[in-house]
Amino acid sequence: MDKQQSLSKTGKELMLKEPYYGFFLIMLNKLWDSKRVPTAGVSKNGINYQLTINTEFWESLSEDHRYGLLKHELLHIAFGHLTTFFKFSNKKLANVAMDMEINQYISKQYLPEGGIDIDNYTDIELDRKAGARYYYDKLNQLQDEKDKNGTCGDSNMDKLLENIENGNIPDHSTWEDFEDLTEAEQKLIEKQLQKVLTDAKEQTEKKRGTVPGEIEGLIIIEEIVKPKFDWRGFIRRFTGVSTKVFTKKIRRKENRRFSDNPGLKVKMKQHMLLAIDTSGSVSDDELKEFMSEIYHIYKCGVDITIVQCDTTIRSIEPYKGKFEMAVQGRGGTEFDPVLEYFNENQKKYTSLVYFTDGECWTHVKPKGNILWVLSERSHMNNDLPGKVIKLEL
Repeated sequence: MDKQQSLSKTGKELMLKEPYYGFFLIMLNKLWDSKRVPTAGVSKNGINYQLTINTEFWESLSEDHRYGLLKHELLHIAFGHLTTFFKFSNKKLANVAMDMEINQYISKQYLPEGGIDIDNYTDIELDRKAGARYYYDKLNQLQDEKDKNGTCGDSNMDKLLENIENGNIPDHSTWEDFEDLTEAEQKLIEKQLQKVLTDAKEQTEKKRGTVPGEIEGLIIIEEIVKPKFDWRGFIRRFTGVSTKVFTKKIRRKENRRFSDNPGLKVKMKQHMLLAIDTSGSVSDDELKEFMSEIYHIYKCGVDITIVQCDTTIRSIEPYKGKFEMAVQGRGGTEFDPVLEYFNENQKKYTSLVYFTDGECWTHVKPKGNILWVLSERSHMNNDLPGKVIKLEL
């Protein structure tokens, strides 16, 4: 059986056992290139992703490990690792952190020998089904402990950290294609990824297949509905006292009626920080509910920055009327990281609006106006600092 036939066979097995990934694989261009990659990896092909496979490496694998390899690469794409990888300062740790995140969704029989498996590290506490950022921060912490004490407390983790430091872990060299993307290019690629994820979902459901839970959380389709709150009136009352004043010098003759500051243009502007709780307790329907309300806030004419957070901040991006960023997180819940960021950037934001199911608490006292927006299904939590409202029909 030649390489193309064996790839087709593994793809069919994927289609039978996990149809979503089977359809996902069909949508990717495949390239055999033994010179560029020692194993396999994902590269860029225009605004699309391309799976590049080393022929000799592929032929050396068992059928189970071929299956695991394909699913592994597909998960890297689905979780948006290729466009977020270069935001991490320590690329070696990020490489392992991302493998820790996705390999939990691959059955052990399909993981090759030496594959990153968090179950191998039993003497340290690692959250399950957490995001790459969580594992990255944890690896940094464990590396510091090992440097200080000679061990991090787990012999297997000590070996892994040594292998990372010595460069003995396979890297994602093909991801270099994504390093110097412009903001516009990155948005195009992320938009195309959402299309591929959604198309694979539709094909799976047509065949009465089940979309995996780890994927469902990545496909968020905005549904703009009538707002459940009077945002225009509220913004006027809530943020009016904290509106920032921006001045701009302009060439203008002195106006006798307003001679105090000739040639000075004054503009009142509001820049709101909107936080979205992306923890595992927040459902897809609640996220859609939050996105719809965020759209209506945007239509009130304020500048918006979106911050996504579960146990840590996952992304901070401007919002221009459409939610084009991938949902990141789905771990536990911590409010402190966002409040600390808000307090540190008081000069930038007029107020903070936090969309959540309210199933947490914070020890950080906000230094500015904060509004907690609880989802329709959540229980009222009046212990949160600031004003609390609940979205209701």
